[in-house]
Amino acid sequence: MASTVIGSSIVVDGEIAGDEDLVVRGSIKGKIHVQGKVEVESGANLEASIEAGAVVVAGSVAGDLSAAERVELCADSTVIGDIRSPRILIAEGASFKGSVDMEVQG
Repeated sequence: MASTVIGSSIVVDGEIAGDEDLVVRGSIKGKIHVQGKVEVESGANLEASIEAGAVVVAGSVAGDLSAAERVELCADSTVIGDIRSPRILIAEGASFKGSVDMEVQG
């Protein structure tokens, strides 16, 4: 599956939706809804809710994260918001403030 990349100098204010994977290196304010994986790279800054197949955060996110498969918070990442996913990985050094819901949808 192809990936869409939001470059480090790009600022998006609005909603992003699609079937592809999404790699974020820049800034997004709004909503992200993709069927694939969302990767928030180190240095990226999001004020957005994310709904995806999987979410990997290495940067900063202020907003709720929802993933059908898994959410991963890498070392040095920052998340302020609620996480909903059947599998969650929080690495040592990650910063997280919010609630966790690991209920499997069936």
